[in-house]
Amino acid sequence: MNSRTSQRVAVIGLGRFGMALARRLSQHGAEVIAIDRQHKLIEAVCNDVAIAVRLDSSEEAALRSQEVERADCVVVAIGENFEAALLTTVICKKNLKVPNVICRAQTPLHAQIFRQIGADEIIQPESKAGEMMARRLAHPRIHDYVKLGDGFTIVELQTPSQFVGKTLKELNLRSTYRVNLIAIRRTSEAADIEDEQSPDQLISVPGPDDRIEATDILLLSGSDTALSNLPRN
Repeated sequence: MNSRTSQRVAVIGLGRFGMALARRLSQHGAEVIAIDRQHKLIEAVCNDVAIAVRLDSSEEAALRSQEVERADCVVVAIGENFEAALLTTVICKKNLKVPNVICRAQTPLHAQIFRQIGADEIIQPESKAGEMMARRLAHPRIHDYVKLGDGFTIVELQTPSQFVGKTLKELNLRSTYRVNLIAIRRTSEAADIEDEQSPDQLISVPGPDDRIEATDILLLSGSDTALSNLPRN
């Protein structure tokens, strides 16, 4: 009987993305197997993860030697060698039967090919970073966002100046901007800066008489078009 409680994740390919992912996973308590062909990358991460090993991931026997088939998830983060990434994905998914194989794709075409060979999830960090930068530059008050589906998003928005002091009834966000207010994260201006025990107040079901304050963070949902029309200052 397997008594292991932590997630076992194999990260294959230790470029900047793979290296950062492996370290962060380990910090969050995952049992990480870090794999790359380059000895210097293995040396760089060996003290940060459970296992760091230099091998050719396009060879099934090499992966089996590290029991990658027992992993809960494999992240194929190989960046430069697309053929090696494809072979690794096929071996992990078809031969080793890893339940969750996530592939890093550098282009939309690569993403499509990974899907066709059975990858469970595709990530495009460069594209994601570009999207995040575009949102931040176009709308500096947006702190963070989560995509809900095609064309719909939840955003964390620093209160626009023209909202300050107004009640939700006065703002009438749904009719005026076609967005929904999910919650308000409120930081007390009177809180002692050195008091780390003073948490933000979360107003999870805002009412029509709740009044917006200058330091509020608004959690809003709506279409990308509607959200882009919110005030920018």
